[in-house]
Amino acid sequence: MAENEDRITLVSASGEEIDFIEVAGIAHDGKFYAILAPEEPLEGMDDDEALVFEVTRGATGEDSYNIVTDDDILDAVFAEYNRLLDEADNG
Repeated sequence: MAENEDRITLVSASGEEIDFIEVAGIAHDGKFYAILAPEEPLEGMDDDEALVFEVTRGATGEDSYNIVTDDDILDAVFAEYNRLLDEADNG
């Protein structure tokens, strides 16, 4: 099942299951964020676009994914992701 390790299935507000590939996990400002790319392009998204979700752990140990819409947080998460990519490329 290693091929599905980075796959996350989320349920939309309309009840539709959507499969995502986890691009990266980013810690920022004491919180954890996941950058997820849909396996199949979503309406209104380009093929190379990804979404950012805040990941929180519930009382039962289950992870909860909440989409981030705050531009400041999105900018900070992608800036950290790009910094880590640059570091990996130059390291």
